[in-house]
Amino acid sequence: MRDVNPATTKGLRHIKILRPLAIRDFALLWTGAAISLLGDGVYIVAIAWQVYELSDTPTALSLIGVAWTLPMAAFLLVGGVVSDRIDRRKIMIATDLVRAFAVAVIAVLSLSGVLELWHLFLLAVVFGTGDAFFGPAFNSTVPQIVPQRLLVEANSLDQFIRPFMMALAGPAIGGLTVAALGAGAAFALDAGSFVLSALAISLMSGTFRADRSAEEANSALADLREAFQFVRTQPWLWGTLLGAAISLLAFWGPIEVLVPFRIKNDLGGDAADFGLVLAAGGVGAILAAVVMAQLGLPRKHMTFMYVAWAIGCLGIAGLAFATVLWQAMASSFVQQALFASGLVVWGTLMQTLVPSRLLGRVTSLDWLVSTSLVPISFALTGPVAAAIGAEATLAGAGVIACAATLLCLLIPGMRDTERDDRLSVLVEEAR
Repeated sequence: MRDVNPATTKGLRHIKILRPLAIRDFALLWTGAAISLLGDGVYIVAIAWQVYELSDTPTALSLIGVAWTLPMAAFLLVGGVVSDRIDRRKIMIATDLVRAFAVAVIAVLSLSGVLELWHLFLLAVVFGTGDAFFGPAFNSTVPQIVPQRLLVEANSLDQFIRPFMMALAGPAIGGLTVAALGAGAAFALDAGSFVLSALAISLMSGTFRADRSAEEANSALADLREAFQFVRTQPWLWGTLLGAAISLLAFWGPIEVLVPFRIKNDLGGDAADFGLVLAAGGVGAILAAVVMAQLGLPRKHMTFMYVAWAIGCLGIAGLAFATVLWQAMASSFVQQALFASGLVVWGTLMQTLVPSRLLGRVTSLDWLVSTSLVPISFALTGPVAAAIGAEATLAGAGVIACAATLLCLLIPGMRDTERDDRLSVLVEEAR
């Protein structure tokens, strides 16, 4: 599975970000992921415009966000345990089909003109549950396919494809589709993308189980306890999860709810304009991913990651002061470029420093702790924006998130990984 064909990689030697695609299973995994991420980009535009057509208030979209993120948080630990126990490929196929069903129902209801907010609320619960199982399985599969020396390139490719599909191509297609055919057609496109993703993943060879010996067949509770104990011993890990939880509490809800609201109501834009703002962020993330793949893992990687994220959080505040569309696009570009740069480092650290047999559970803890306060972020966004205004809410979110990120960098032991020998091969590759 990990073998790389030298003949295939010869032509990719100077374009490092493409090297992992010489591995067949990795190429199939990311073909499926790319297609579904394209659908997700369409969905982001469709769901925002659909909700604002049904109820032109930020609170309505906030409630849909809560319905999506609460089940995701509730089932993430279960998803991590399951991904460390059974074939991760089967988990990804099953959850792709579950999410395809949820979005297909939304499409049918929307196209038939009977869609109501409570329909979206219930189906968002189903969608979020699927996300809780897919994420840990996907992230744990990558290091089983890709050799360590290519992990920076693999994570850079991740940060290239995600924004290209989810924030550039997807929103652009979604905006045009919603404008021309309505939100229902856009939801149908998203549903089809999950089916194609499941098909691509089904073509991968072999099985992808965690490396667990027979004597390690613990109970689910013991599995979780083991993962918690590991995280507690790693300041770089628990400190970053804590910082992410506070930062996402501050800015996730405001970005998801208030950016489309401002574009529609303050800037006089439509769904296509919202897609352009997301696309600008996608371009920033794509360029950052290419640069990170070429440069490799920075020697002072924790410092680099935190500073990039902190400045990126300030970029959110820029969205509050935009008075014309290009200013919102510029803020989105800077913000997503810096976030993507930090995420390349984070993904590489997780896949290198966390034992393979624990990776599914630790990944689920990462998602759970990081996003644990996101439902609260969605719930607070509507009332706070109603009280102080959308602009002040976005500006405050960026400043609070920036401060929380920088403070976590000061946690004792946070930068110990910068002296870890296990990362030396990746740092040397960067030279």
